Amino acid sequence: MGTTTSLLTFEEFERLPDEPGKLELLDGELFHVPPAKLKHMQIAELLFQILKQTTLAADVHIEMGYKIGRNAWLQPDVSIAHPNQASGEYLEGAPLLAIEVISDSNSAQFMDRKVKKYMANGGVEVWLVYPRTQCVWVFRGSHAQEFRGSLQSEIIPMLKIDLDQLFA
Repeated sequence: MGTTTSLLTFEEFERLPDEPGKLELLDGELFHVPPAKLKHMQIAELLFQILKQTTLAADVHIEMGYKIGRNAWLQPDVSIAHPNQASGEYLEGAPLLAIEVISDSNSAQFMDRKVKKYMANGGVEVWLVYPRTQCVWVFRGSHAQEFRGSLQSEIIPMLKIDLDQLFA
């Protein structure tokens, strides 16, 4: 994953030309995220479908961008927006739930920064989904919990995801 050497504002980020993959802006740094591989997208799509079916009234998105302050634009793989989340041209602030499916291009430092950015700007839960190790780390407030076998969420009490099926 490549980054820029000069910091950008969101307004400068908005004016960048389209290119393959996705671009994210974190604390003014531009990150080029390579196109997602098939398994990555299959896991993201399955999580989207599970959340959409389980949370019928929720605002569930895949690859939705969130403008967080003046110098951040993050696109979790799957997300649930807050009820009545501030919006104009974009959803403002972090989503209620951000899910990141971890790929080879995701550095631990970058993911740590993203989790902190989400949590500091209104995020309630962040899931880091690790296909290679078949586990999910769930961040809530100031603590994290690892899930293997099945996943449960505090913000969606009726949800229970069979991780063996998710990673199959």
